[in-house]
Amino acid sequence: MSDKTLFQGDAIRAERLDGDIAEIIFDLKDEPINKFDAATLGELRQVIDAIKSASGLKGVLSTSTKGVFIAGADIKEFGEHFKLSDEEMAAWLAETHKTFNDLEDLDIPSVAAINGAALGGGFVYCLAHTYRVMSTKAQVGLPETKLGFYPGWGGTIRLSRLIGADNAIEWIAGGTTNRHEAALKAGAVEVVVEPDKLRDAALDLLAQCIEGKIDWRAKRQEKLDPLKLRSPLEGMMVFTGAKGFVMAKAGTNYPAPIEAINAMEKGANCTRDEAIPFEIEGFVKMAHTHVAECLVSIFLSDQFNKKKSKALAKAGSKVKHAAVLGAGIMGGGVAYQSASKGTPIIMKDIAPEALELGMGEAQKLLGKQIKRGKIDTAGMARVISMISPTLSYGDFGAVDIVVEAVVENEKIKKSVLADLESHVREDAILTSNTSTISITSLAEDLKRPENFCGMHFFNPVHMMPLVEVIRGEKSSEAAIATTVAYAFSLGKTPIVVNDCAGFLVNRILFPYFGGLAKLIHDGVDFKRIDKVMEKFGWPMGPAYLSDVVGIDTAVHAGKVMAEAFPDRMQFDDDNPMGVMAGLERYGQKNLKGFYRYEMDKRGKPRKQPDPEADAIVAGLARETREVSDQDIIDRMMIPMINESVRCLEDKIVDTPMEVDLGLIYGLGFPPFRGGALKYADAIGLKEICERAAAHGRLGKLYEPPPLLQDMANSGKQFYAY
Repeated sequence: MSDKTLFQGDAIRAERLDGDIAEIIFDLKDEPINKFDAATLGELRQVIDAIKSASGLKGVLSTSTKGVFIAGADIKEFGEHFKLSDEEMAAWLAETHKTFNDLEDLDIPSVAAINGAALGGGFVYCLAHTYRVMSTKAQVGLPETKLGFYPGWGGTIRLSRLIGADNAIEWIAGGTTNRHEAALKAGAVEVVVEPDKLRDAALDLLAQCIEGKIDWRAKRQEKLDPLKLRSPLEGMMVFTGAKGFVMAKAGTNYPAPIEAINAMEKGANCTRDEAIPFEIEGFVKMAHTHVAECLVSIFLSDQFNKKKSKALAKAGSKVKHAAVLGAGIMGGGVAYQSASKGTPIIMKDIAPEALELGMGEAQKLLGKQIKRGKIDTAGMARVISMISPTLSYGDFGAVDIVVEAVVENEKIKKSVLADLESHVREDAILTSNTSTISITSLAEDLKRPENFCGMHFFNPVHMMPLVEVIRGEKSSEAAIATTVAYAFSLGKTPIVVNDCAGFLVNRILFPYFGGLAKLIHDGVDFKRIDKVMEKFGWPMGPAYLSDVVGIDTAVHAGKVMAEAFPDRMQFDDDNPMGVMAGLERYGQKNLKGFYRYEMDKRGKPRKQPDPEADAIVAGLARETREVSDQDIIDRMMIPMINESVRCLEDKIVDTPMEVDLGLIYGLGFPPFRGGALKYADAIGLKEICERAAAHGRLGKLYEPPPLLQDMANSGKQFYAY
């Protein structure tokens, strides 16, 4: 240790620079990013103490050696802290508050040089400095509300005093990640420079403070004083108005944004130290909600899946040129996603009008990006130039991967894939975007089945984060790895699943639709079912969802699932979707299904009640049974839970985390409930089995599988935390 070293740890070191400046350097050992785990916070405490005791220091500079400045708190550790009692958690929070306050209260100026992402606690650390200098490549924000709680360690206090209550509410309630333009405009940072000028700019700002050219004490005092409001009336209007807006957007299922506003409001007329207890009180309250438990669980599941998938992707080949076979809405969506993320793609179809539809879909999506200011016309032209529409296989010899997205018909897909195989390199990877058909079956006529796997996108491709990568019986690990790598390059979340009809997500979805059919047969109004399930948290009820998916598409897939699992996924002649399809009521695609649709001013279909559909469905009732809203929830959710467990039994995926992540990212399962298996844990597995038994007359769909029964009998849960 040199005489200029003030502190040396595994996550942080502090050195004395020329000019008597202490540089705090974040460099977490053996990790790609910096984060605030318990060890790092402990070292930071020691660093601040070392700076306080050192003589002659005139300023503090905080830097990072990694591409990420500080990603925030270690969420896995947070999960453990959330198990603490209210008193224990409050004490833990108070300790970190003291560390950050001591940094802020140093009798010398401090500057954070933000070179990369500074999020959550990482950004709060930056806010504790006198000034912040930000690279044009960096991002800052407080995303905690997306995890069910809100910023702690003084985040609500410091940000509201720096950028004003209205801006702070927008940042915190929305959980936004902000680029340098927004951060500078709001006043969250004082200087923005190019990356290569960051350190010099930060040191220059410190020098100006030290030389007395800037009144840094006055700047610091802004964060220590009460929030600046012109009058009590202004405060009431700001906070009351914000609560109304946020409540309308977040709803009652996500309480953290409102609680964050409450904390800011309670502390508005207080000094920093007086406001801290209000922040701690609300934080503890939110941390102990089931919503936070579920959202943190999703985050950890996502991290687990990313780590697992990225390890697999390392063995794959980089996709430099792709192709999609079959244009239309889906093919156009895949082409757009690939091109917009930088991978050139050929889009082939046998019909010129289909190519026009596919290119039109890509252009429509790019047009929306222009309207939102995400790209300019030059950017749009660049993306479009990376999509090559064609009627022939002429350039397919150069592609690394092909996504087959033709009509959902096994015979047609087999024929197309066999033909495709003769037009690509021997090492090219072929994939199918089938939603239900067995990958093993589709590979039967291929000469190189080892180079074939499933790559199932969800519609709309540009919005849905999930891609199922399906391993057939003969799929090689190289094919799986390359497909996973390509999915990552598209900005998607790949989940690798083993082959079966429907794979993971659709296999679980169709028992849910089965629950809808049985309720209708018992005389329950489908509109009521939709309302109950939307109140439960689904973005749309099951009948409405089938209209959006396309009833004809759902019927075709339903028959595939019935053939694969006849004991519990029967498709009877009076199946409501089958009847609707027989009457050419296909949903939104032809503006009539369970509901009728009118196009609004933006060209989007708007749902309307349809007496004709009501009469059709009412005529399908086999009897009339009185059911409660809870009965409806149970009868819709139990089949989904049962099938989720069967997917674990059949080793379609390895873990409950992958099951729930697939349902949330692929179906829009209510995130605040954590997924089907997390929801089952919350109810209690024994209780789930008892509720299932109460509906035993409904058949195999409601019969708990052996794994669920065994876990219920032994008092186990799918999640240990």
